[in-house]
Amino acid sequence: MSDVSSPGAPPRTLPTELAARVPQLLEAMRSVGSGLELHSTLDRICQTAAALTRARYAAIGVVDEDGRGLCDFVSHGVDEATARRIGRLPDGHRGLLGALIRDPEPVRLADLTRDPRSCGFPEHHPSMRGFLGLPIRVQGEIFGNLYLTEKHGGEPFDDYDLDMVRVLATEAGIAIGNARLYEAAKQRERWIDGSVAVTTALLSGGDVDDALQVVAEQARRLSGSTAGIVLLPADEGGLEVAAVAADQPSNILGTVVPPESKVVTELLHGQAVFMDDAAADPRMVTTLARGYGPTMMLPLHSDGRVLGALVTPRARGERAFTESERTLAIQFASQAALALMMADAQRDRERLAVYEDRDRIARDLHDLVIQRLFATGMMLESAQRGSVVPEVREGVGKAVDELDVTIQEIRTAIFALQQGPAEVPAGLRTRVLREINTAAVPLGFKPSPRFVGPVDALVGDLTGKNLIAALREALSNAFRHAGASRIDVVVDATVTLPGGREGVRLTVGDDGVGIPEGGRRSGLKNLKRRAESLGGDSRHGPGIGEGGGGTTVVWEAPLD
Repeated sequence: MSDVSSPGAPPRTLPTELAARVPQLLEAMRSVGSGLELHSTLDRICQTAAALTRARYAAIGVVDEDGRGLCDFVSHGVDEATARRIGRLPDGHRGLLGALIRDPEPVRLADLTRDPRSCGFPEHHPSMRGFLGLPIRVQGEIFGNLYLTEKHGGEPFDDYDLDMVRVLATEAGIAIGNARLYEAAKQRERWIDGSVAVTTALLSGGDVDDALQVVAEQARRLSGSTAGIVLLPADEGGLEVAAVAADQPSNILGTVVPPESKVVTELLHGQAVFMDDAAADPRMVTTLARGYGPTMMLPLHSDGRVLGALVTPRARGERAFTESERTLAIQFASQAALALMMADAQRDRERLAVYEDRDRIARDLHDLVIQRLFATGMMLESAQRGSVVPEVREGVGKAVDELDVTIQEIRTAIFALQQGPAEVPAGLRTRVLREINTAAVPLGFKPSPRFVGPVDALVGDLTGKNLIAALREALSNAFRHAGASRIDVVVDATVTLPGGREGVRLTVGDDGVGIPEGGRRSGLKNLKRRAESLGGDSRHGPGIGEGGGGTTVVWEAPLD
């Protein structure tokens, strides 16, 4: 069409038609920029563009970071049932959508099925002919493409439609830019809050395993991953899974990634590892990556020291991690590593204070208590020799013998107090008794222990470590909530678990008030999660009080 009307021709209708559509365009621009959530902004752009051009269908394909395909696809006009029947969303690697990615220029077609770049439609896809597509730019960079098809009445898209959509695409680029800034700010805020939660958990003086669990859970939640996994250096080399947070119970706790793995080498040298498909990556030498796709493996390093690694995998087929997500995750891992180092230093200071206090107590017992008891014994022996009444002599003799036994017990206690951490026997039986003796102080009485089978010889290190943590949790719950006067602890290494596996069972029963209806059960959930991570289980039932009063907690796991 010529830009100038020929003499005698009727007046052109462009100004009138354009003027009639300008208010609609202004309203569309206002609608597009009315929100800050990115996905809802894309929805509004599709709806507005469809209404502006009277198109039946509209969509926005978001180009991925490497500019080769689509990482997101938002559509308007196709109902949910049809979308489910169609199945997989377009990836932009071929066809007309792929051509628009490679050559981001406006395309207007009367019948897209006749275009040589078209590759057809998947099954159940509605038929489409008229097509209008053009790029959306955000701050000069290609964000994606806007697609419009099937103008009502079967008419082709005209120049007016193209001009209107061009203006709308410009406004859409501004709105998307604002939405992305808002999303980025919210995302950074979430990661910062997660870092604060991790630091608080690690420095609260609680159990180290629980603190590592917090790191795994926060990493999984913040990264939108299927799982969060914390690995620490293994005694035999490589990295060992120390904490797992996943939607489904996992039995990978304690799995060791061998030192010959290239991934382990990179992580221990402080280098982050990113994978698009971990299950198919040749660097993965264990079965840990089975079923996982995009994965971030981040070293937990601070001040030149690598403490372990943090892994956040997504399921196969899910979108890859963006550059922004990778940067935030690396910062989170560094913050977690710093918090781990501070927690280690804090525990060292607390341990040193305990040892100093134990030394003082040992000196006082030796220099004061034993000397006084010894002097008292000598006085009693002197009184015994001076007595002529047989009953008195016999009674004083028994008292002297009791004092001798007491002095020996105090000397044994002094020897135990003066032992360093490396000198204390590490058998499971000893560790159970140590936990019971520790709990006896706040409880006001000593729980009664019983062992069935050779627990030290049968129970593996990982199961034993988790059994001790479960015992500590159960005794802590009994002290804080039960109000018990009696607690029985049984460790049975001769049980057979469901499925025929040999296992160990920890039973902690009390005669307290029991678990009230609607009461908190976070401790019980922790016990169950810990057991399930090893392939075991945990449950609770009536206690050992009269009529089943109190609570009995049963925790069991495979021996190895």
